[in-house]
Amino acid sequence: IGHPEIFPLLLSAKTQEIFNCRPDEDVTEENCFKCIKKEDIIQDLKTRAKASDFHPLKKVILEYPGEEILVVFDPNLQYGQNFYMIASEEAKENLLQSLAAVEEREETEEENIEETLEIHKPWVSLGSEKEVEEESLKERDTKIKYKISRARRKFGAPITFTDKNASDDKDSYAECTAYEDDTFSIKLTERDVGVQIVPKLREASTQTKWTYPKNASTQYCPRQLSNEAKAESLSSEKLKEFLTAVHIRMEMALQQNEIMNVFFDDWNALAKDQEEGKPDVYLKEYQSLTDVQYLKNRTISCVRWHPTIYGIIALSSGEQPSDEEQVNLFNKSLLHQSVILLWSFFDPLCLQLVLKAPEDIYCFQFNPSDPNIIAGGCVDGQVVLWDISKHETKLENTVPVVEETTDSAEGEPRAVARVPEVIPGLIPHMQVQQSSIEPPLVRPCAASSMPYTHTKPATDVHWLPRSSEDNQKGGTSEHRGENNLQLVTCSPDCSILFWDIPSIEHRESFLSQKIKEERRSHMPPDVSDTDEDLDLSWKPLIKINLRERDNDTEYGPTRMNLKELQYRYKHSGKAKSLSAVRTPIKETPYTEMSTSSSKNLEVLENISIDFFVGNEDGEVVYSNWKMKIDTNSAKPHSQKYTLHTETINTLQQSPFFKDIFLSIGSQKFAIWKEGVTNGPILQSSCSAGRYTAGQWSLTRPGVFFIGRDNGNIDIWDLLKKTHEPSHFQNISKSIITFISPSSASAEQHFLAVSDNLGVLHILEICQTLCHPLSNE
Repeated sequence: IGHPEIFPLLLSAKTQEIFNCRPDEDVTEENCFKCIKKEDIIQDLKTRAKASDFHPLKKVILEYPGEEILVVFDPNLQYGQNFYMIASEEAKENLLQSLAAVEEREETEEENIEETLEIHKPWVSLGSEKEVEEESLKERDTKIKYKISRARRKFGAPITFTDKNASDDKDSYAECTAYEDDTFSIKLTERDVGVQIVPKLREASTQTKWTYPKNASTQYCPRQLSNEAKAESLSSEKLKEFLTAVHIRMEMALQQNEIMNVFFDDWNALAKDQEEGKPDVYLKEYQSLTDVQYLKNRTISCVRWHPTIYGIIALSSGEQPSDEEQVNLFNKSLLHQSVILLWSFFDPLCLQLVLKAPEDIYCFQFNPSDPNIIAGGCVDGQVVLWDISKHETKLENTVPVVEETTDSAEGEPRAVARVPEVIPGLIPHMQVQQSSIEPPLVRPCAASSMPYTHTKPATDVHWLPRSSEDNQKGGTSEHRGENNLQLVTCSPDCSILFWDIPSIEHRESFLSQKIKEERRSHMPPDVSDTDEDLDLSWKPLIKINLRERDNDTEYGPTRMNLKELQYRYKHSGKAKSLSAVRTPIKETPYTEMSTSSSKNLEVLENISIDFFVGNEDGEVVYSNWKMKIDTNSAKPHSQKYTLHTETINTLQQSPFFKDIFLSIGSQKFAIWKEGVTNGPILQSSCSAGRYTAGQWSLTRPGVFFIGRDNGNIDIWDLLKKTHEPSHFQNISKSIITFISPSSASAEQHFLAVSDNLGVLHILEICQTLCHPLSNE
């Protein structure tokens, strides 16, 4: 109607309540306009979508240049609806100025009237009181008075109610006549109607299009050639060229027909492979281990299997983080010792070894090259080493040597080595004697220097094999020295530290029996050795700070996984003693290698490393870190992915794919692929409880296990389901704290599951979860 900037708008009662524009309350005929923020309208469009009253004008609202949109109340329905919207800043300003001018005019008129009344002469009565009195309403009819009384004797008398027909007594008849109620004659101007949106009906056809018909003919009788024509065709050059061009392809086709059966039905074979024998998926309880002395009121923080000796499993414990037991926390820390316990399947009632630690161990790892070396990270950030080479024979002797017996059903030899219970007939006599003796106590052979170690708990430990090094001529050669392995640790203090391994001579001199005997000779027999004799001169080689200098962003890593490590060594050419090697480390501990042997000092010349990190905020950070010692410059390249809402407790590389990683934290898990920068290739929906631990299967690429806070183990088989676990099983009444799988043999696979109550459950994995399918 001549106003293109005005758009009629029908606002329902719910929309009026959301934006505070209810008629006769928030807006009236006098104050008829309301300014609504454009962001609030866009948020309403996102929340209610097509159910929003602003949806018909969505395009106009998004293109509106201003921050506030003027909505005007239209009680007279001038534009057809109860409200209208002004979609231009110029019209908005004109309307607001006109309304302001009207208000100023009204205020000016009121002020003029008040001034006129003040200037006017005093009022003098001219007889108008009589007219007012005549016009006033006066009651002329006499009111009728009624008095209702009751005899005094009937006060408080009991009342009895009876039923009778109204026709029996005329006085008790009461007529209720119908009358017209004005309440129900009000016309409805607005209605709240629920509307369901359904997809549009669309018709489509799949028939082929009709083409233009045309006449065609087919020869159905063969054309016979004469002998002369046949001989001429067979001897022609055209036929020879054709046979030369196609005979190679013909030979390949004939060979393929001989090699494989072209009539084999692949679909039927695939269905048989998946449907053939569906055994139940389960985790069978094999053993449960706990210790009253070391694990009472404690939680198990880390579990590791011995890499080479069958049946040996190690675990560490820590304080339970429950709120109810915080009253006497200091006294409890004095009663409990910080240790790593080594158990054996075949003697579950007796500990094999006890590794003493200065503080509670958060994580530890066996050295894959030399399992006698164990590295652990403490809750105070210290890194500790143990050497159990003197007790290796004891651990190997715990496995019972039993002659193989033949199973009559299958005809295969099997060793009677599974001893879930202590039975005197199956355990050697030597073990029965050892179970009554206290287990050997092993003290650490080296500990990190406190000024150069982590300031927060060391949450992850990894051993890195030094595969090869670049020599001066550009070739590669195997490094077979004593320190052929490096140790990597991370902590929420935003640091990743690289360590070398002290030499055997240094460890033996440190743990010499003479020093031990001298210290013990000055101590009472009932007092154990303290950790004052620890070698605290061990310092890291390299330190990586996970901080962004531009915006001061810190990444506190709780789990890490190193993808690739490359470095080169520069030989100094002069032999240095132990003191000469240790001296520069105090000044620059992160740029020179700390070695205690008499070999030449090797300096890391340039380092390049790719690693994944999971931090406390639930973020997965992929970093490509490169540093040159000569220029002392680092060039990190990091990518951050935010998926989890809490601390990441698991970040593990797949045993079958080097570029596939599993991350678990809070109520989600995700599978990442290196090189895919737009997020995970698979992520779970939000679960009801929390995921607390997880591990890949060692034998099936598509299977992994996840522990929950309700004591359940979720078994995920990606070949069957990707939206939910294929099976779950309750293991404990408490929180699952750690999961560690082990492949003892081709037919026997175990899963170690620890809980918050200090109990270690050894579960035997069924054959369905151990043997991969043909197409896995």
